[in-house]
Amino acid sequence: MTGSAAPAPAAPSDAPLVELHGASFGYEDRPVVSGVDLTVRHGEVVALLGPNGSGKTTLVRGLLGLTEHLGGEVRLLGTPREQFREHTRIGYVPQRHSLSASVRATVTEIVAVGRLPHRPWWRPAGAADRDVVAGAIEAVGLGDRAEEEVAALSGGQQRRVLIARALAGRPDLLVMDEPTAGVDRASQHALAGVLATLAAGGTSMLVVTHELDALEDVVTRIVCLDSGHVDFDGAPDAYRAHVVAGAHDPGSGHHHDHEDHTGPAVPRGLGDGPLDPGRVVPRG
Repeated sequence: MTGSAAPAPAAPSDAPLVELHGASFGYEDRPVVSGVDLTVRHGEVVALLGPNGSGKTTLVRGLLGLTEHLGGEVRLLGTPREQFREHTRIGYVPQRHSLSASVRATVTEIVAVGRLPHRPWWRPAGAADRDVVAGAIEAVGLGDRAEEEVAALSGGQQRRVLIARALAGRPDLLVMDEPTAGVDRASQHALAGVLATLAAGGTSMLVVTHELDALEDVVTRIVCLDSGHVDFDGAPDAYRAHVVAGAHDPGSGHHHDHEDHTGPAVPRGLGDGPLDPGRVVPRG
């Protein structure tokens, strides 16, 4: 048909979730991440590490189409990024985790937002949707808080609400940007326990983090970025040897909001909006 894009060919069911070959991402034609090779397969929990300005957030936002793809090959679930339309198959928990205290909504109401892309806007939620939402809330350990207002929850609990919102979309891959940052140690361990349970159930994850200690028993692979390039990709044991050898210092940076972007203002993306205004929330 003239003027219409050709449909993307069906990807094999065993295709990697993410494939990057020489990929570059940036802003206004200025690369921040370049020449990256990365593959994420089903069942993996990959931690993406790196100091300030290394390109972690730029890379993740590039996968999601929120930063410019400037070169190389990018495939999502076997489909070139430019042709990828099944966005519900990738669940995203953004770096701005806080939920607005001005929004009067229960945990169930927030998590139910994750089901909206799966039905026409005019069709009300059905029993199947409600079951998925309840299951997602249980999966993050908040079943007893399902009808509480999110404003009454601690910062760590609110993070779990946003993970549940992403899970409600039944994604093949869960992408999280700094899920343990900015909350106390007890909440970090609670979040790590949730992620460990999800991983044991087969959930595939790509996690941007600078706090590997809380997740060391969860991740199956570690990828390090430095100055926009991958400088390590391997198993946790190999990473420890890499650190001991002095090739990389995991504590060399502390993550800040949109830390990887040194150019024009980063556009608002998935997860930004009235439920995610970047407010400071109570710690815990």
